[in-house]
Amino acid sequence: MSHRTPLIAGNWKMNKTPAEGVELAKALVAQVGTESAVQIVLCPPFTALDAVGRAIEGTHLALGAQNMHDKASGAFTGEVSATMLRGLHAGYVILGHSERRSIFGEDDAFINRKVLAALEASLKPILCVGELLSEREAGRTNEVVRIQVEKGLAGVPAGRAEQVVIAYEPVWAIGTGKTATPAMAQEVHAFIRGLLAAQFGAEIAARVRILYGGSMKPDNADALLAEHDIDGGLIGGASLEAKSFVDLVRSAAKSLAP
Repeated sequence: MSHRTPLIAGNWKMNKTPAEGVELAKALVAQVGTESAVQIVLCPPFTALDAVGRAIEGTHLALGAQNMHDKASGAFTGEVSATMLRGLHAGYVILGHSERRSIFGEDDAFINRKVLAALEASLKPILCVGELLSEREAGRTNEVVRIQVEKGLAGVPAGRAEQVVIAYEPVWAIGTGKTATPAMAQEVHAFIRGLLAAQFGAEIAARVRILYGGSMKPDNADALLAEHDIDGGLIGGASLEAKSFVDLVRSAAKSLAP
């Protein structure tokens, strides 16, 4: 771990009613609500954003959304805009998650428009990038990640680059129980930081947080978070239960120890 403030974000996906979300949020507030060394972000489904936001108000926990449209308003049935998310006091938004790419057909150009719209609305994008198993086996990991990073961040002003969080999520490790080894993950994280340096300069790249998003769990978090360029985790399944998520937050805090 480095001097960057670690970030642990819980992506609840399509889970938790508002009442269930509040119950989980309150359990987290009770255990890590005053944790200031780690940035904690909860990303419930849209229907629970308001209720969870109220439950964490006044704590060190921040609210994030799982997706948004790039347009501010209009005839886009079922979509939500950055302005709507800001109205619910969301501070972060996950963009380009592999499920959005593969299931809903989102491409890099659409995701880039969302990134720019989020920044314009003072939302911090968590831009997800990562390769399929077939792409890794073909030796194309760096190629795939480079395209997703460069196209996803096209047009982002250098002055706003630090507001972006990158989440490296090897698609073959999401929800499968498989995890990239710490060395494998660090290699890609370092590669991503190099891409950021090429686009924004080394000083800015050194301040951007890069999360690991492939089945990080309490039993592997310490080793992953010990790597220099791994600044936290985008957590799926392990974020749906208070104990495992709290354990990950504590692993991130522990990684700051000299």
